[in-house]
Amino acid sequence: MSSHNAPEVRRRRVFYIPGYDPIPPRRYRELYRKESAAQAGLSGYDIALGGGTSGARFGWTVEANFNGKTVQSEVAVLVWSDIVKDSMARGIAATYLQLIRTAATYIGSGALFRLMRLRKGPVIAALYPVGFLIVQLVLALLLAWGLGHLLALWQPWAAWGGLLVVPLVLEWFRRMDGRFFAYYLMHDYAYSARHLGANPPELEARLAEFATEIAEALTQDSDEVLVVGHSSGAHLGVSILADLIRAGRVPENGPALSFLSLGQVVPMVSFLPRAHRLRADLAYLSARDELTWVDVTAPGDGCAFALCDPVAVTGVAPAGKRWPLVLSAAFSQTLSPERWKALRWRFFRLHFQYLCAFDRPGDYDYFQITAGPVRLGARFAGRAPSKSRIERPTSGYRDMTP
Repeated sequence: MSSHNAPEVRRRRVFYIPGYDPIPPRRYRELYRKESAAQAGLSGYDIALGGGTSGARFGWTVEANFNGKTVQSEVAVLVWSDIVKDSMARGIAATYLQLIRTAATYIGSGALFRLMRLRKGPVIAALYPVGFLIVQLVLALLLAWGLGHLLALWQPWAAWGGLLVVPLVLEWFRRMDGRFFAYYLMHDYAYSARHLGANPPELEARLAEFATEIAEALTQDSDEVLVVGHSSGAHLGVSILADLIRAGRVPENGPALSFLSLGQVVPMVSFLPRAHRLRADLAYLSARDELTWVDVTAPGDGCAFALCDPVAVTGVAPAGKRWPLVLSAAFSQTLSPERWKALRWRFFRLHFQYLCAFDRPGDYDYFQITAGPVRLGARFAGRAPSKSRIERPTSGYRDMTP
């Protein structure tokens, strides 16, 4: 078995945890295939994808050559899209009830106002589905009012027939949500708010399964086990890894354990009243020497809490805090002016830029991190955190036990 202190990586296991996403995981393989080829062409290395690996939920293999150093990586997607789909199986009326409950949770708990003190971008993203769903309802009612007036010219009692247009208009907007993302985002925020920041039972069960898969990889012959959590997948990764270390399932002489959180939205959950488990996991993981934890965000990503140290802003940083190392992907510098101009207002696309090719990559190169010859810890050894990081404790809820 490879030593934890092995200077180079020849074999790597990668576990990717998606955010709140109902899309089948094959989307991530196609994204990796396309963007890794683009980055390899720009950066001058060779990379190729192979088929899935036995025993994995869904994944692929990667063989790469970096200046004569060959690396084999196995990537597995830890799938929870079925849970997401089930949580999104709500009708129009139920979604509007979700809107009311979710808004009441974030406003009533004070979390919304505290989140706005960190970054306005993700809070605006959270308010967008609320506002746009209300706009949809107002438009439907206005159309019903106008149609009712026309029908009243024929028969006064027929004015009530205008109300028939309301469900038709709302259904049209729901069917077009692939363009608007209002229902999608509403379900996303409602999923965390439903239990006031606590994980629902079905998600806890899935996290335990994910932990078992990663624990097994830590007993096998590889130089690094890298867990990547994107968006809301970042806070799931925190809890999974905290559980593994607490349970003594990280071998002392096993592969290096690394955690890369990307575009994280941890405060959207950790600031809620019943997020005791997440707050405890953040505090615990931040002080452990069994892993390396690097957190990468970018101010250009309006959907993430960019450069907000998720442990510190939650107010649970322990005296011996070591992690995460907070770094910026600096989209305005690592993307060409042309690409930055083209992507700047495509907020949802920018939220996935961490998984894509950069025209001017600095030390953050997703494909060198997931398929290259250097461990995450070695790659960023001695690197100072971003000077623009936000660390002030902001959450109104900091208790770590119910």
